[in-house]
Amino acid sequence: MNEMDAWVAAAVQELGLESGDVQTKRILDVARDVAHQVLRPGAPVTAYLMGVAVGRGADPGDVAERISALAADWETRDT
Repeated sequence: MNEMDAWVAAAVQELGLESGDVQTKRILDVARDVAHQVLRPGAPVTAYLMGVAVGRGADPGDVAERISALAADWETRDT
């Protein structure tokens, strides 16, 4: 078990979650997309927002896809 797996397992246990509740690779992929295409501090905030959305019933895969798409289009947005 690597350090990431050990940390996630400990955090899952601490929070009373199930190991299947965490999609580490998908979360890291989205965090990378936000950090590189939007701004670095946006990555942890976005991960939190994803958790809130999923906690309220959103599909994790759909949330990840939508956020990654938003990050990919961020530079082309007319703000």
